[in-house]
Amino acid sequence: MRVPPGVDEEDRLDRDEAKRVLARAARLARPQRKLALATLGFATLATATTIIGPLLLRYAIDTGITNGDRAALNLAIGVYIVVAIVAFVGSRLQYVYVNLTGEGFLRSLRLRLFGHIQRQSLAFFDRNKAGVLVSRMTADIESMSELVQWGLLQFVSATILVGFALVVLLVMSWQLTLISLLVMPALILATRRFQRVSNVAYLDVREKVGENLSSMQENIAGVQVIQASAREPEQRRRFRAVNRELYDSHIHSVKVSTWYFGVVEFLGVCATAIAIGAGGWLAANNQVSVGTVVAVVLLLSSLFEPVQQLSQLYNVLQSATASLNKMFQILDTSPDLDEAPGAVDLPASGDLVVDHVSFSYPGTTARVLDDIDLTIASGEKLALVGPTGAGKSSVAKLIARLYDPSEGSVSVGGIDLRQATLASLRRRIVVVPQEGFMFDGTIADNLRIADPSASDADLYRALDSIGVRERFEQFPDGLDTEVRERGSRLSAGERQLVSLARAALVDPAVLVLDEATSSLDPGTEALVEQAFERLTSGRTTIVVAHRLSTVRRADRIAVIDAGRLAELGTHDELVALGGRYASLSSAWARTQPA
Repeated sequence: MRVPPGVDEEDRLDRDEAKRVLARAARLARPQRKLALATLGFATLATATTIIGPLLLRYAIDTGITNGDRAALNLAIGVYIVVAIVAFVGSRLQYVYVNLTGEGFLRSLRLRLFGHIQRQSLAFFDRNKAGVLVSRMTADIESMSELVQWGLLQFVSATILVGFALVVLLVMSWQLTLISLLVMPALILATRRFQRVSNVAYLDVREKVGENLSSMQENIAGVQVIQASAREPEQRRRFRAVNRELYDSHIHSVKVSTWYFGVVEFLGVCATAIAIGAGGWLAANNQVSVGTVVAVVLLLSSLFEPVQQLSQLYNVLQSATASLNKMFQILDTSPDLDEAPGAVDLPASGDLVVDHVSFSYPGTTARVLDDIDLTIASGEKLALVGPTGAGKSSVAKLIARLYDPSEGSVSVGGIDLRQATLASLRRRIVVVPQEGFMFDGTIADNLRIADPSASDADLYRALDSIGVRERFEQFPDGLDTEVRERGSRLSAGERQLVSLARAALVDPAVLVLDEATSSLDPGTEALVEQAFERLTSGRTTIVVAHRLSTVRRADRIAVIDAGRLAELGTHDELVALGGRYASLSSAWARTQPA
């Protein structure tokens, strides 16, 4: 069957691929094996009671009613009541345990996936969109949740029920059973066609749902542009079109299901009619009892309904397998910046050397940096300047080992950053971004992002060291103030003060800053400038500079142009040189306050 346009080929796995994925999932689910065995036990118990019911009815008819044995009839009624109670308890417990098993597996998978993503480098996030990664943790997990919540239970129960029912039917009357199952070849053909057609229909629906969500997200995110351009009618027209495609896909999938379930019900009725007709003839010739005919008719329904359930489960299994495969692809991605065997701790101080470094971003061939050679003395402040896209931020990222150089090396105190332990690297070299990112929680929670073990006293010492403690004590709840999502309760300057305090809490040897004072509100600009100066005092500091005032405070200035180190020196030296920096300085002087 041809895959419809737009359906992701990754969602279609061949049988061998699906087996490998499911086998790997089974290995990951080993910690839940005791719960899985309990689920199997209760499912077997509940299924057995379904089979026992028709057998008790057969006994009641043949022995109690036909032979007039009142005691046998009472016994059948009593046992049936007990079986009903056991069935109720077994069915409830099987449901509880299958969810404990499945949700336990999904919980461990979420933790494993989240932890693995956290270990990845920036290059990984360049290759994988945030929305795709979030989808793996949400939509794909939910896809498997449907399987573990009811799919596994349906599969286990249906499989056991079909097996038990066939055995019991053949034992009671193999002749009547074989006659009644003459419809099975037609059922098998219909089921195979349904699996093939419904899989394509299901994948098409899933793709159209994604297109609808993407369209809604885009329109909500761009509502300002849409309204400013009076594009509402056109956007409604476009959404109406993708929504219609989703509607058509759903209707097609409903037609496929309706056809199949109608065929199954029709064949079930045919099997029942055959059983009654053949059973009546056999009973009239004393080859089977009336109770046997009644039990066969009841058990036949136990065959057709599970087949229907297993067919419905096929699409759920396909979806869950595809989701698992995508998650395993992420889990199989080795971190680009993993810790080297035999890694050593970075020294507490030492010169920072950028030794003939060239760099291309992963997945590209264009060189962003070409043969950068720099030595930054311990305690020196270096400003990186240059036009937009020249490579300033790339140099800073290499110094912080957010990426590794394609050629050359970056070292501190003679230790190549690639040979340093990641723990010591993050203690010795700290990055302060241009905009302070806040997590939902309190100010104290956000400070402890840098050091989860820090005490309240440690937090106050960090704030004191950059002179901003009083600012945060002015809040009604002090450091226990909730910052809300993305720090919306704090101003841009206050968020940046938190970022600087995080760095102070770690007390690093090297600071890498994408200028922390470039876009601040007037109410906090002076305070952030002061905190910035106190934090950088006595530390090796590399700052991607956007303001003339910051550049002038640097000990030396490195001009990066077209990925190369074009000029290096003090402010006065470079102005006197009359080159690229002199032009930049002149432009800054005209547009920015010194």
